[in-house]
Amino acid sequence: MRTLTRAERAQLAMVLEVSAYPKPGNVDRCHDYPNTRLEHFLASSILARPALEAAERGEGGVGTLIHRAVECTSGYSGGNTHFGAFILLIPLVMGDSIDGASKVIATTTVDDAVEFYHAFGKTEVRVIEKHELDVHDPDSIAALRSRGMNLYDVLLYSAPRDMVAREWINGFQMTRRGADLLHAAGCGRDAIVEAFLGLLALEPDTFIVKKHGPDTAWRTMEKAREVREGLRDLQAFDQECIDKGINPGSIADIIIASLYIALGEGWQWDC
Repeated sequence: MRTLTRAERAQLAMVLEVSAYPKPGNVDRCHDYPNTRLEHFLASSILARPALEAAERGEGGVGTLIHRAVECTSGYSGGNTHFGAFILLIPLVMGDSIDGASKVIATTTVDDAVEFYHAFGKTEVRVIEKHELDVHDPDSIAALRSRGMNLYDVLLYSAPRDMVAREWINGFQMTRRGADLLHAAGCGRDAIVEAFLGLLALEPDTFIVKKHGPDTAWRTMEKAREVREGLRDLQAFDQECIDKGINPGSIADIIIASLYIALGEGWQWDC
């Protein structure tokens, strides 16, 4: 196979994540949610290409490129599918590695923060509670500028409540862990599921926290550990999560970033 461009690798990572099954609670080729289907995720993976290619070429700041990715993938009924993934993928594509992404993040500006807020406002991303810097409040944009807050500052502010934002702050630690799990698990779809379970068992998914509360997120994490230890059936766990609407969306976003990194390191998806 020819060497993939960074944009192609990012698209492939998005497709591989949603195609793998069973990933407890999330949309995959075996089940949809009422308003969000497999096709919505696949469409987003395709439609994101202009923004990902612009990121590879370095055409624009991180905030502008995240905003562009949201605009490229909006306009259909499935709602937000990859916003969290774009937060991780855009700097990774720009920097082509975790170290490179960290350097990109270190140079973010106030304009990046403003563009990110505009992008966030176009999604239906769930938040735990309203805070002083509310993306839906026009005064927050003025507050960003008056305080000189860049995009790193914004995600630092969100990191205690959001594990995707936390990746920016801690040097993509879970992303690296996910890539290592992929390499350790072998290749193909089963490795993706194993890596997904590994991250789900590592810490509570903050998307579950926002939707169902911390207790449910902790129980879901513990059940993922039991699956990995052979104490719980994976298929039954998957069905339980689907029945209760428990979807670890933040882990899915991080697995996409992990796939991007692993693919660049020679991990094989087509075995």
